[in-house]
Amino acid sequence: MMWNQQERAVKALEQRARRKAKSVGLVAIKSRKGVGSVDNLGGFRIIDAILGTFEAGERFDLTAEEVIAYCSAE
Repeated sequence: MMWNQQERAVKALEQRARRKAKSVGLVAIKSRKGVGSVDNLGGFRIIDAILGTFEAGERFDLTAEEVIAYCSAE
């Protein structure tokens, strides 16, 4: 599968968001199913890695940049 430069940049940013969340004890999950429904806006959700509770983005409404900013403020 050949990805163009923009797709690679998006994937890299998403991985950076996941790593940042992990570094502060959280998990960043990106929605893959049901995108476009009322409860699934196709973005990220942040979950506490130990408790399994929502920290932010309950409706998968965070961008990768917002995940990084949220985790940087932790």
